[in-house]
Amino acid sequence: MAADPAAVEARVHAALDRLAGDLPSLGIALSGGGDSTALMHLVHRWGRARLRAATVDHGLRPGSAAEARQAGLAAGVLGIPHETLVWTTRAGGGNLMAAARQARLRLLADWACRHGLAAVLLGHTLDDQAETLLMRLNRGAGVDGLSAMAETRRACGMVWLRPMLGASRAELRQWLTARGLVWADDPSNENADFERVRIRKAIATLGLPLQQLGQSAANLGMARDALQEFAAQVSQGAEVRAGSLLLPLARFLAAPPEIRRRLLVAGLRFVTDADYPPRREPVLQALAALAKGGRLTLDGVIAEARDGALHLIREPAAAARSPAASGDPAVWDGRWRLSGLGPGQEVRALGHAPLPGLGWRDSGLLRDEAAASPGIWQGGRLAAAPLLRPVAGISAEPLRGLPEFRALLYVH
Repeated sequence: MAADPAAVEARVHAALDRLAGDLPSLGIALSGGGDSTALMHLVHRWGRARLRAATVDHGLRPGSAAEARQAGLAAGVLGIPHETLVWTTRAGGGNLMAAARQARLRLLADWACRHGLAAVLLGHTLDDQAETLLMRLNRGAGVDGLSAMAETRRACGMVWLRPMLGASRAELRQWLTARGLVWADDPSNENADFERVRIRKAIATLGLPLQQLGQSAANLGMARDALQEFAAQVSQGAEVRAGSLLLPLARFLAAPPEIRRRLLVAGLRFVTDADYPPRREPVLQALAALAKGGRLTLDGVIAEARDGALHLIREPAAAARSPAASGDPAVWDGRWRLSGLGPGQEVRALGHAPLPGLGWRDSGLLRDEAAASPGIWQGGRLAAAPLLRPVAGISAEPLRGLPEFRALLYVH
């Protein structure tokens, strides 16, 4: 049965009211396909924010540049400024599609920040929700992976909004057709070499109901939210010290395995500022070792149970591998902002060798914790160790504190 175009529009506009009603400016991720074209016209008709659009040309297919130009022309008809963002930093090997998705996110985030946009709108639909659920189920994902795509997400320093998750791809194309609007279909959407295309065809062949699949994802999302809240409660009493995280050990060990896993993963990401969590199997192995009172290193972080706390500290060897930083201020190892550096000075890991002459025990830090702290070097000479022996005019400020750790518990 054909959808009522007015009802589809009302549904998307209600989502825009809820998600972006108070935002003065919005970006549109515009591929030129049916979903993003519908998004552009729907948000333009909504009319409550200043709009800009951008198209990412990954250069992976012949004709992609021409498609980007057509998307720009379509935006121009509506008076929406448009920019094409070209991916030029491809590296060999690895998962090309995953790299392309990440590049798209970063290019759009940089573009949105340049123009002072409050958020970027994405054209994901109910179909994407259902397809993602089945793809992740096929990979053995846990609750987080199977949960519904969030309407609001923060990543790469930008807010991303998905106002069309309640509309199907077919409904949006009916809406476009009813208004005489055209779009360009990406030929790769029919290429069965891609997992998403195979899943899409399977859904159609089996007649799987999109609404019910979307509801299952939403139900799992509610379970995820409850687990996140439980983990946050267990973390009460956590401390941040010199870029390290200390979790209350008794509460940690008494928590169910999934809660301990969440706390450990968030703690690892807090210390290293990693974009993604470590793989599940090494985390489970680490949890088993910690339950026996062990000490281990995972993803550049030392985890050790001692003095009533689970200490998560930067591994000195990992800190030593971090590139030197210079300038004023200098950001080093994704953990520290240092001010007051002089000409020719740079920030590197302090290391173990200088510690005996710095009275590191008086700092209250563990030996490895002190070794992983920032040192200011002039050539081969240590000029300052801000955490162990303060120097006038030089400051070292950690980039993250407890609010950032708690935010990582709620990342999805």
